[in-house]
Amino acid sequence: MGKVFQETTKPFSSPSSSSSSPSISTSTSITDTVIGSHQFKITGYSLSKGIGIGKYIASDTFMVGGYAWAIYFYPDGKSVEDNASYVSLFIALASEGTDVRALFELTLLDQSGKERHKVHSHFGRTLESGPYTLKYRGSMGYKRFFKRTALETSDYLKDDCLSVHCSVGVVRSHTEGPKIYSISVPPSNIGQHFGQLLESAKGTDVNFEVDGEIFAAHKLVLAARSPVFRAQLFGPMKDQNTQHIKVEDMEAPVFKALLHFIYWDSLPDMEELTGLNTKWASTLLSQHLLAAADRYALDRLRLLCEANLCEDVAINTVATTLALAEQHHCFQLKAVCLKFVAMPENLRAVMQTEGFDYLRQSCPTVLTELLEYVARVNEHSVIASRHGNEAILDGSDINGRRVKQRL
Repeated sequence: MGKVFQETTKPFSSPSSSSSSPSISTSTSITDTVIGSHQFKITGYSLSKGIGIGKYIASDTFMVGGYAWAIYFYPDGKSVEDNASYVSLFIALASEGTDVRALFELTLLDQSGKERHKVHSHFGRTLESGPYTLKYRGSMGYKRFFKRTALETSDYLKDDCLSVHCSVGVVRSHTEGPKIYSISVPPSNIGQHFGQLLESAKGTDVNFEVDGEIFAAHKLVLAARSPVFRAQLFGPMKDQNTQHIKVEDMEAPVFKALLHFIYWDSLPDMEELTGLNTKWASTLLSQHLLAAADRYALDRLRLLCEANLCEDVAINTVATTLALAEQHHCFQLKAVCLKFVAMPENLRAVMQTEGFDYLRQSCPTVLTELLEYVARVNEHSVIASRHGNEAILDGSDINGRRVKQRL
């Protein structure tokens, strides 16, 4: 906490106010640190040697204090003067904008279990010039982090793999004046109120028949949430019978999940809805719900489903998810699926699933993109093996090979 500054104002003296007390106001300058960390695993260390002095392998970006950061590992060192005899390790600011003041700690983890980690830290000690100030792409770290010959015979290197832990502390300052009130405002619970309205079925004025099941709802709520429902219930081309509407090409659990989101503004419990305690069932429901969200122009629901499917990519569902991403223009989901399928250890298994047959029939153009992606991955692998720069692609566990199309 910084100093407290006081400002004293002496009022104008006059015969009638000479005995008045001076007015005093106070403010406090507060400087604190927001700390976050990231663990970076570097596999295939021996292949990364020879990449070239000054060239680095970067971690994924991570957020601390509202700014993006990345770890840079230089297998051949950053400085030409060291002639590749040291490895270098730096933390870099990846956000554009204003300068950022920060502290950092870089740790090379001991993988023998002895916990003799190599730590370089600026936390907990006095710095003569204070925290570092970084601009966009600026970095801080150590050119001579570890002598390479010593590293390669140490417990820090195991199975040709290194593990780096980085902590970043973003320094922030702000000034506070005195508060004359303290009111705790609860978060909005409008979704809970609308959800309870749906569950009570009070005041419902429209029924939907979906796959043999009836769902009661409120026209105004549906119209407020979905432009498609608004046109269907109140537009010039509205359905002739707006009291009872039959929904085609959708299953009952999917429509139930759709209504849950419209009223509660959140996703339902997928396992509870399907009655199945499996990731496969949740993935399949998310696929159908994404299509329903696109059908009724519920953009937030579509993005929630897209995010869930990106997290749950697996051998037995990735082909149908890729077809879905293509049909509903989910570009990030499509990129995740292409990357997963193109991995050599996944490609053959994915091609043996029924979902791949569906992909081939429904989206033949995606196969062309997939072949181009596989070619790029293979080309990158060849270049990496020649120059010692390994590309890391993350996948997920294999969970069966067959896909069932209905819930």
